[in-house]
Amino acid sequence: MGKVHVLDHPLLQHKLSILRDKNTGVKEFREAVGEIAALMCYEATRDLPTHEVEIETPITTAKFKVLAGKKLAIVPILRAGLGMVDSMIALMPSAKIGHIGMFRDPETHKAVKYYCKMPPDISERQVFVVDPMLATGGTVIAAIDVLKNEYGCKNITLMNIIAAPEGLKAVTEAHPDIDIYVTAVDDCLNENAYIVPGLGDCGDRIFGTK
Repeated sequence: MGKVHVLDHPLLQHKLSILRDKNTGVKEFREAVGEIAALMCYEATRDLPTHEVEIETPITTAKFKVLAGKKLAIVPILRAGLGMVDSMIALMPSAKIGHIGMFRDPETHKAVKYYCKMPPDISERQVFVVDPMLATGGTVIAAIDVLKNEYGCKNITLMNIIAAPEGLKAVTEAHPDIDIYVTAVDDCLNENAYIVPGLGDCGDRIFGTK
């Protein structure tokens, strides 16, 4: 069974407050998203397997731990998820990257896939699905459905900067095997499905489109 991990580290909370401030400019906002993603990645990869290798230091030879060759992948949900990728790749340079684009049908309110491109061996990898905001959960659920049903992914971790209780409930019910990492669980969703207090439209603020 998966777990919801709420990361309350002071550095994360400080940087999250920068994101929430409506006066934060595009450059500072974008940088803070990347810094938060890096700190979250540090926690989300805590259980990666390691093995010992023999290394010669300037003093002596001894055995030390290195990653045990587990294949990793990062899958941002377009477009806001792109803001979390670069800083994660800096920590995991051998990870491959898939992309999945979803939009919400205005009539059915269901998530519709419009773009999807994955590494050919994605099913063999530990997959980190990244999207800054978990609102209703519909898009994330649909993206994980695609990864499981179309690509055979079995090891999936979800990383969201802010989550609404409604979205967390929906995702944990639909995919109870998924570990979820968030830096804050906010109060609720408003009538327009925006997270309250939230930080507004994360994609618009990352890319300066509003």
